[in-house]
Amino acid sequence: MIQRIQSLYLLLAAGAGVGVLCSNLWKATIAGSTEVSVVNASNNYLMYVLYIIIVLIAFASIFLFKKRKLQFRLTVVDILLTCVGIGYQYYLVGKEAEFLRKSGKTIASASYQIASFLPILMVVLLFLAARGIYKDEKLIKSLDRLR
Repeated sequence: MIQRIQSLYLLLAAGAGVGVLCSNLWKATIAGSTEVSVVNASNNYLMYVLYIIIVLIAFASIFLFKKRKLQFRLTVVDILLTCVGIGYQYYLVGKEAEFLRKSGKTIASASYQIASFLPILMVVLLFLAARGIYKDEKLIKSLDRLR
């Protein structure tokens, strides 16, 4: 199970998802005050549930090593959900920045935090895992033809 490289990729992707859940994604400081505005998954219910689902699918896929077709499909679904998560994350950042501007607050500085780039890493890791699963399935099919 863990000897396969795709299992390691899935485990790393699940770990990156937990990192997204536990960290701030965007941080802005308001000019003239000590007020700080942050965007993170724990403040938004939909994003929190989405990343919980992504992490659970990635972690559950590790144990489906005997059912490679299902493991491959779940990994592809996980890639798509992560892409949706990335889009929703950047939508929320734009929405928060617009809210601050409309409320009359001036943003002194705003920056994406390191955790905001973890979903991109997750997509890469999930893609590598899917590629490894596909290669395993292809190898098993070729061995079945030889029998």
